[in-house]
Amino acid sequence: MTAHHALKLYRHPLSGNAHRVELFLHLLNLDYEQIDVDLMGREQKSESLRALNPKGQVPVLIDGDDVILESTAILVYLATKYDNGVWLPQAPEAASAVQFWLTRTNTDIANGPAAARLVSLFGAPLDRAAALATGKTALAELEQTLSNADYLAATHATIADVAVYAYVAHAPEGGLSLAPYPNVLNWISRIQSLPGFVPMQSSTIPDAA
Repeated sequence: MTAHHALKLYRHPLSGNAHRVELFLHLLNLDYEQIDVDLMGREQKSESLRALNPKGQVPVLIDGDDVILESTAILVYLATKYDNGVWLPQAPEAASAVQFWLTRTNTDIANGPAAARLVSLFGAPLDRAAALATGKTALAELEQTLSNADYLAATHATIADVAVYAYVAHAPEGGLSLAPYPNVLNWISRIQSLPGFVPMQSSTIPDAA
């Protein structure tokens, strides 16, 4: 990996938000220090982590003197600083498509498959039925988008794909089967075949049929 020893990532191995940053660091071939935060032990609410992120959330990326919060913002930061326009294209159509999917990541993906998974894995007090319904709508939109495209925003992978990947690939852990979405499954395989890909740790929750 390319040495950037000032980079530090605070994360939890089951966090899809943290994984998208971890994955992108590997795709960019950047060296970094990984610091695991015990979410079950509420370590994210500790004084030391709140000093970095007042909300007490992961991921947090440290780059020298810079502290970058929120996973999609971190992707933009890394692509802008350490890439040459491939992962965050500047062409108007592709750039707007990237922003579209970053927005979807923080809305329909977060409120759908990510929320359903939070209920299944961590017993989060969320409306599981609403999360499943939102998740099915989000997956249907992905399926349609990928019916005539290999990737979400360009002819190659971008941070849009990195942002969306984790919670979609792990949607079955929240009770959302991916079987009805063959284009999504093929896209997942393409992401997993990218040089430098690293998987997110799977839970012990059985996948949905």
